[in-house]
Amino acid sequence: MALTPAGYRLIQSWEGCRLQAYPDPASGGAPWTIGYGHTGPEVKPGLVISQQQAEAWFRSDVARFESAVDRCLLPQCQLRPQQRDALVSFCFNVGAGAFSASTLVRRLKAGEGAATVLAQELPRWVHGPHGPLPGLVNRRQAELLHARKA
Repeated sequence: MALTPAGYRLIQSWEGCRLQAYPDPASGGAPWTIGYGHTGPEVKPGLVISQQQAEAWFRSDVARFESAVDRCLLPQCQLRPQQRDALVSFCFNVGAGAFSASTLVRRLKAGEGAATVLAQELPRWVHGPHGPLPGLVNRRQAELLHARKA
């Protein structure tokens, strides 16, 4: 199952697109980020990319997080496309390591219903180093709304 077009738009709307590298908002430094939330050793202060490069890295990054979600949850978890979209967005934001080690994944793998688990677990992931971040609160709400779409 591939990310839906609405799933791509969900992630892009929260990541935004910046063509010049910028520091991580939480740390003020590494990891440096560019495009639609792309990080990696190639992203350094002063790097400027084209819109085409941003799109290419975005598609590649999405594929990586789709694989992480699928590795953790398939075939045992049955997800609707919108629920999978929400989980890919969440994984894109928190990282594959945090996603795979989360209580959310453990509960889904244990057979709990996806709608209940997402509603209870996603809102827990809103904290920055100094408490809840309004942007993360809003992103989790948007992911939940997306997951509930038929």
